[in-house]
Amino acid sequence: MKWVRWSVVCAAAALAACATYTPDGKRLPDAPRFLFWSATEQPLGYRFIERIFPTSDVERGHTVSTLPLRLMKYDVRYLYKGEFWNTDRFMKTNRVAGLLVLKDGHIALERYAMGLTSTDRWESFSVTKSITSTLIGAAIADGYIHSLDDKVSRYLPELEGSVYDDVTIRDLITMTSGVKWSERYTDPNSDVAKFSQLIYEFSSSPELRYMAKLGRAHPPGKVFNYNTGETSLAGFLVERAVHKPLAQYLSEKIWKTIGAGRDAVWMDDIRGHEIGGCCLSMTLRDAGRLGQFILDGGEGVLPKDWVKEATSKHIDSDNGRLGYGYMWWTRPDGTFAALGFFGQMIYIDPKNKIVIVTDCAWRQAADMKAFDVLEAYIAAITKTLTQEPSKAKVSALRARKRL
Repeated sequence: MKWVRWSVVCAAAALAACATYTPDGKRLPDAPRFLFWSATEQPLGYRFIERIFPTSDVERGHTVSTLPLRLMKYDVRYLYKGEFWNTDRFMKTNRVAGLLVLKDGHIALERYAMGLTSTDRWESFSVTKSITSTLIGAAIADGYIHSLDDKVSRYLPELEGSVYDDVTIRDLITMTSGVKWSERYTDPNSDVAKFSQLIYEFSSSPELRYMAKLGRAHPPGKVFNYNTGETSLAGFLVERAVHKPLAQYLSEKIWKTIGAGRDAVWMDDIRGHEIGGCCLSMTLRDAGRLGQFILDGGEGVLPKDWVKEATSKHIDSDNGRLGYGYMWWTRPDGTFAALGFFGQMIYIDPKNKIVIVTDCAWRQAADMKAFDVLEAYIAAITKTLTQEPSKAKVSALRARKRL
């Protein structure tokens, strides 16, 4: 079995912003401006990440699982801020390239735009964090990791003697390590800005050396502080524990289990290590299969009750709306989501057995207006999918007259 990685020469060339192109000859945006691509660059770049950055393949298995169709008979039509909306308006307003809705394991709605097709991959950004934490669960089930109460430095000895001697894996994946860290993306002197440049360094484990020098701001387990560096630590921890690359372990434990339709690709640093907190690219349907796998409890791969624990609120987040589990964003109504920059989402509603996936190209990385529009659409489609068919028909007809 072979996981394809770019050679060091190719990786260095890509990260130095050498020109790369789509299969039909369109020039792709350059790597250094990844978070600042233009509105026209985003759809191209997000579809062809493996041509811009070094990546590892997450191989699918020989069997592709079927996602049976049970399409909605009526479009979602709803009132938002005094105006009537439908799916088309939602997609255009929020720059949605792919929208997939599963109900009871069946496809209720599937739409594509902005050049995306059912066989194209799309960049997921921080949705990947939720996947990395799920691999920690798999490693516990396999016996590679003893407990979430183990200290991080047990698996990453480079951190021995640092503040991480007192930080557990549980603290790490709930963003409550208490380690001093600044996540200000526009500040070139912030920790996240400095840390993001380490993917270009050829030296051994620069990320671990950086994290080992950090100080303490709070006692472990008490205060939420979003920390991209620690999601990379989570990735390194899994890799060390299972003695395999993250892409290989994801392939073996989840990608083949869900019957993925296409290989995913996971962005690497220049040394060939997958970035634990970011950048798995996958098709819309495979993201839906992943969401369904979590909704079904990850049976056979994850410990009993892992999903329930991972997707329950362990602490309030700093955005005032959502709680935080094991790298999953939680809501008081029991729904939860994997969220990524620019509108990427895998949303799961256990009570109503709904999975919603969005592939987006928002113009701001964290656009709260777009998030409001998204939440309104989620509420509307949930109502449409769960109300009696006769009521759904009447609601749709009434809304259609007003649109």
